[in-house]
Amino acid sequence: MIPVQKRIETILKACDNKKAFDFVVLDVSKASSITDYFIICSGNNEKQTAAIAEEVLKKGAEEGIDFFYYEGFETCRWILLETDDIIVHVFHKDERAIYDLESLWYDNNSLGVEQYGIKNWK
Repeated sequence: MIPVQKRIETILKACDNKKAFDFVVLDVSKASSITDYFIICSGNNEKQTAAIAEEVLKKGAEEGIDFFYYEGFETCRWILLETDDIIVHVFHKDERAIYDLESLWYDNNSLGVEQYGIKNWK
């Protein structure tokens, strides 16, 4: 199995390829029984959020990352992609402000995306 840090890096770089922004990686392993990490990012519109999610699926497949569940492609406002221990949330920027997942899960468990070679901008 591919180490989790390598899978996080692959997902972040795929998102970055399609100009996602405002990245947050949360280690939720102590607070959640369904996953260990959340990766959250934003897109400016529905076309961009779809392109981001499709790139994650494509690059993930190339690297051997199996996404066994995904939803949200109907509206492309909040797309969810799930692996064994990572859930990727690709938000339309307006939806992200409404749901504010970071405030629900943020407990000093955020990982700096810069360590994965990603420049984080909002």
